[in-house]
Amino acid sequence: MLSLRQSGYSINHKTVWRIMKECGLKSMVKVKKYRSYRGQQGKIAPNLLERDFTAEVPCQKWVTDVTEFNVRGKKLFLSPILDLYNGEIVSYKLSEQATLPMVMKMLYKAVVKMSPLKGLIIHSDQGWQYQTKTWQQALKDNKISQSMSRKGNCLDNAVMENFFSILKSELFYLQQFTSIKELKNAIDKYIRYYNNDRIKLKLKGLSPVQYRTQAA
Repeated sequence: MLSLRQSGYSINHKTVWRIMKECGLKSMVKVKKYRSYRGQQGKIAPNLLERDFTAEVPCQKWVTDVTEFNVRGKKLFLSPILDLYNGEIVSYKLSEQATLPMVMKMLYKAVVKMSPLKGLIIHSDQGWQYQTKTWQQALKDNKISQSMSRKGNCLDNAVMENFFSILKSELFYLQQFTSIKELKNAIDKYIRYYNNDRIKLKLKGLSPVQYRTQAA
């Protein structure tokens, strides 16, 4: 609706919903979530976030997780970091295997891009990747505090779950992908669009990057 208004159309949100209903348009449903929990394999961090998904400045609170796509029997995994300040995808990594190097490369990319960091919390579920000494030492080396959801409680990381739902509803479910390469390219393009062009009501009608830039 905000996009329509920015294009010069004055329209009520109820009118948009009515037209969508008449045209049979609705959100797509979610598929089963990728689960990385394999039991306790390392140190479990406390839940520092405690479902407080607000942040006053960039790089105060980050959330991360891994999701899975399936194209003709082949899998593709996406590991992103989202900044709770503006919903921006700070960094991400795509891989055909859910490995530790995938999440480590994502983390290092984010640290280099957003450095210097001060007082940052990064929140995840209790996936095996986040229990490893390698991940936890990297956080310690960069003075990042680790936070984890409670076991089996996806609501503790609801913002990240919501991003995955939006990505799949607006991209993955609407197209028939013929290869992993094609899907990778589409996800790259979508994340650029999501960060730079996709406006949000709670960001005063701005995209995540526009909101961060304006605030700076």
